[in-house]
Amino acid sequence: MKRSWIMSGLAGGALVVGGLAAGVPGATAMPTHPNGNAVHPDAGVHAVRLCPAKVPAGQMTCYAMALADANGNVLHSSKAHPLTGFNSADIQKAYGLEGLKSGGATVAIVDAFGYPNLESDLATFRKNNNLGPCTIKSGCLTVMNQKGGSKLPPYNSGWAFEQALDLQMVSTACPDCKIVMVESNKNFNVSLGIAENRAAMQPGVVAISNSFGGTPRRNQKYYNHPGIAIVASTGDSGNTEFGGYPATDTHVVAVGGTSLFKDSSKRGYHETAWSGAGSGCSRPNRPPKYQTTVDTSCKTDATADVSGPADPGNGGLIIIFNGATSQVGGTSESSPMIAAVYALSGHHGGYPGKLPYRNTKYLNDITDGSNGSCGAPLCDAGKGWDGPTGLGTPIGVKAF
Repeated sequence: MKRSWIMSGLAGGALVVGGLAAGVPGATAMPTHPNGNAVHPDAGVHAVRLCPAKVPAGQMTCYAMALADANGNVLHSSKAHPLTGFNSADIQKAYGLEGLKSGGATVAIVDAFGYPNLESDLATFRKNNNLGPCTIKSGCLTVMNQKGGSKLPPYNSGWAFEQALDLQMVSTACPDCKIVMVESNKNFNVSLGIAENRAAMQPGVVAISNSFGGTPRRNQKYYNHPGIAIVASTGDSGNTEFGGYPATDTHVVAVGGTSLFKDSSKRGYHETAWSGAGSGCSRPNRPPKYQTTVDTSCKTDATADVSGPADPGNGGLIIIFNGATSQVGGTSESSPMIAAVYALSGHHGGYPGKLPYRNTKYLNDITDGSNGSCGAPLCDAGKGWDGPTGLGTPIGVKAF
């Protein structure tokens, strides 16, 4: 399918999931950024946030986004509105992941609230993409609350959509990975932190994906687990003065975002910085030692470290949510992919965030695009490290 458009921040409005009356509270249209001005051929189609753009201090919001029509209804594939996103084979090919295996490594995902259709949606997605089954009964999939129990939290449509994206992207990048989903009771920092610790305690976990964030804060022990790749999305609001947390934790691998396009090159794809990809300098946290080897213009920890597909319109993944097909993105898409790449790499000692800084030749260096007006390196993509995309995107797993 032809993919030649970039999502821009168009009309806002309440989001309605699947055309039903169950809206996602606080959902808003994607913000406009300097290089996001092209429009989908179908009038009014735009990207919307699936969780609120802002939450009170002490809480986190998810970073998932979806394509919606002019009225804010999440689009499902139809003749009127054909989805133009990528499937698992596209993502594997674009990043050199075809045929790779982890040997049964485990990726954990931390999100808030419950998602009753989690297993059935994952089964449909994996069947549609020829990934093989991954079920609770087989031991491939584990779902628990923040205390490790089986009584799961209440449903929240925005965070459930987030979980669908996270699970299905991990499956896409690493089909043989085992997956542990830890659902926190609420979206408070402490609840998600407890869930993070619970995820790190699970046998075999080598990476944890966090597709959420909140206001800047000091490093917290929840996100410091040597030997496990703790990865977090940088957000979908472009450059901000202070990057969001936990992406700006010194011990976290911060994952930015790109727009991904098919082309006639040997790779078959090219990328630019996605206009919504978050970047910024941590307010209080020192940079990890390995980050001081590049010029970030920050005296503190800078986001991002690496990146992956995030533009809902160009590179967005086609997923299954509550039985329906949707096209989604945001840096919520790139974080679980990078977590899965770490699982595939087999390199899990110490702080794995140092590895891409030592192996930049195995990364696609993104040199075009911008996420704001602050110039290079924090807003404009360029040679080497930059804010929207970090050091770049995976070429296989040797950088990790």
